[in-house]
Amino acid sequence: MAKFIGKPVDRVDGRLKVTGQAKYAAEYTHKNMAYAFPVLSKIASGEVAAIDAAEAEKAPGVLTVLTHKNALRLQPIDVDQSIKTGSLLGELLLPLQDTKIFYANQYIACIVAETYEQARYAALLVKVKYKETKPAIDLEKEPKVDSTSPRAKQVIVGTPVEAFNSAPVKIEQVYKVATENHHPMEPHSLIAAWEGEKLTVYNATQGVHSSRHLLAQTFNVPKENVRVIASFIGGAFGTKAMFWATEPLAGMAARVTKRPVKIVLTRPMMQHCTGNRGATRQSVYLGATRDGKLVSRRHITETCVARLDDRRTEYLELAGGNTSSTYACPNIEITHKVALLNVNSPTPMRAPGEAPGLFALESAMDELAFELKIDPVQLRLINYGEANPINKLPYSSKHLKECYEQGAAKFGWSLRKSEPRQTRDGEWLVGYGMATALYPGYRSPSAARVRVNSDGTVSVQTAAHDLGTGTYTIVAQTAAEFLGVPVNKIKVALADTDLPQSTLAGGSRTAATVIPNIQAACEALRKKLFELATKNNSSVFSGKNIADVELRDGGLFLKSDTNKGETFETILKAAKIDSVEECVTVNPEGQKSNEPCFVSEIPAEQNADTKKWDFHSFGAQFVEVGVNEQIGIVRVRRVLSYHDCGRIMNKKTARSQAFGGVIFGIGMALTEESHYDPRSARFVTRNLADYHVPVNADVPEIEVYFTNQPDYKNNPLGARGVGEIVATGVAPAIANAIFNATGKRIREAPITPDKFL
Repeated sequence: MAKFIGKPVDRVDGRLKVTGQAKYAAEYTHKNMAYAFPVLSKIASGEVAAIDAAEAEKAPGVLTVLTHKNALRLQPIDVDQSIKTGSLLGELLLPLQDTKIFYANQYIACIVAETYEQARYAALLVKVKYKETKPAIDLEKEPKVDSTSPRAKQVIVGTPVEAFNSAPVKIEQVYKVATENHHPMEPHSLIAAWEGEKLTVYNATQGVHSSRHLLAQTFNVPKENVRVIASFIGGAFGTKAMFWATEPLAGMAARVTKRPVKIVLTRPMMQHCTGNRGATRQSVYLGATRDGKLVSRRHITETCVARLDDRRTEYLELAGGNTSSTYACPNIEITHKVALLNVNSPTPMRAPGEAPGLFALESAMDELAFELKIDPVQLRLINYGEANPINKLPYSSKHLKECYEQGAAKFGWSLRKSEPRQTRDGEWLVGYGMATALYPGYRSPSAARVRVNSDGTVSVQTAAHDLGTGTYTIVAQTAAEFLGVPVNKIKVALADTDLPQSTLAGGSRTAATVIPNIQAACEALRKKLFELATKNNSSVFSGKNIADVELRDGGLFLKSDTNKGETFETILKAAKIDSVEECVTVNPEGQKSNEPCFVSEIPAEQNADTKKWDFHSFGAQFVEVGVNEQIGIVRVRRVLSYHDCGRIMNKKTARSQAFGGVIFGIGMALTEESHYDPRSARFVTRNLADYHVPVNADVPEIEVYFTNQPDYKNNPLGARGVGEIVATGVAPAIANAIFNATGKRIREAPITPDKFL
């Protein structure tokens, strides 16, 4: 029985955070620090005709003004090599390399000054003349083309059009999800410092090795010359996984001034300069038999990509992608079309593709259930499948039925009235809704170093990240479990390129990727400690085999006699060494690799088991809403979230992530929307006063449950990611509850009061 894994252990980094000792990227200090502030384009399409920086250059404290005229020439990014190394590209557009403008608020100059205030003031003094062309901004009106992204291939299984046309029951509707922005509490920020040809960067990034690789490319230096550190991150929902122009801009400013340079984006810049969830218009066609069996499912997504010269790495919202895994169906079509718009590049945002895709699909399933007069939970059970309907692979582990059935029972779903407008609470109409949650079970190669010290403490090092979700804690729990030492004796170091290479924190892959490495390193240490101990002829282990011993209570002990053993301090003292360590690389299938502790590429054969199994997590969201028809206000009254995410490593931090995911989903459903001015293609939602995230008053009682069934086909410890699946399905569950309350079907998120009135 596990002693530490799965237990609700307090965050090991909690005290550092509440006492202010945890350092975020912008909080590091350097001697002789300078400050950079970008100048942004006022147009969305065209070019800089002339730029006059004379007045800015004379302003107090200004060290330099960088423009396309004097900026360092950066090396173009090698896209193919970057993809091989797992690096994510926010945009290929390197800053200040020419006069072209592709979106509003693109960087066109940069002030570097002695203080932040001086740099920000001088930015107002730069005079720019533009040669403007009409921007493309309207997703609905602009022509659509086939995506060039290899991620967005069209999928056809069977004969979906013919099967839909002949189906006895049909649902054919269009669903829309607005542009959304990430807005983590910590804005994008970094400090760049050169020492000769070596660059050190403190960066609010989800991928230190990805950032290192791309900075090394752009500045044409060996990657060994670049160190990136991101010990603590103040929230990150996808945008910090990507490489943005801010990173080379800071490196350029530091190289030109020969001083460390800090750059911290403002809240409006977070809206304009670091990507967003691209808007989607999704056409869903469901064909079914009278008893509810799906015979055809077509999901056609129209979305946008950035209009840049080179679109090979275009990111788009794959709303129809993994949603195809949701239900058994013999005839399926998945299509993505894109409009080339003058917007900053769309980018992953928590549950990219799945969150908006399930808003459409799960809303359509609710419409089908109402048309057939079948309970929405029962309809999903009728179409339950044990294999992916497209690739035909069986799921590695699936306990979604438990999520449906136990979730419905705990929520009180049986009290729901199928006909709308049947339940009132004073002036509020009350409704119940539910939806399926879904997200892939990703993993990556990774490495970790575990060191046992002579004072009985343990050091664990890996370049994985903690976005605030609890990675420090589950890493410490795993080491404690397999070394048999208390959690408070484990010291964890993360997110530094000087540490063994690990995955970027994206796609909810960290737990499944990193934890097996810690386990493998601890098992290797058991062997090494046993070998050290048995060198002493008087050891209690003399004549024993390694199978006879176990790690526990801060040492190595015989399994047959709990009183016989030696502490780590005793073993190391006898060997006359201060520490013993193991660094292990484990591939996604859980096998040790011959690679060193720095993984250069991601070999295809390391994911070979994806040809045997389909790896996904599943869940069900149940929601109760109240709707005031007179003023169009929706209040989410309670939420029950039930998920099958494999083995839960820490009940407390997993539950906390689920709370965050549900709140994320409430934002998508009811409040979050980024608006462009159609004339200028500039955002008019510029800060958190305009862009409405859910606040405490919007958040109801939330119940969270997990099946806690390990998925040993995914990795040796059976854990899968929690962070993103918990956000999926919430928005459609709310939309479905609104219909149940009011009888009005709203197919556009966010569902704001004007859509009722």
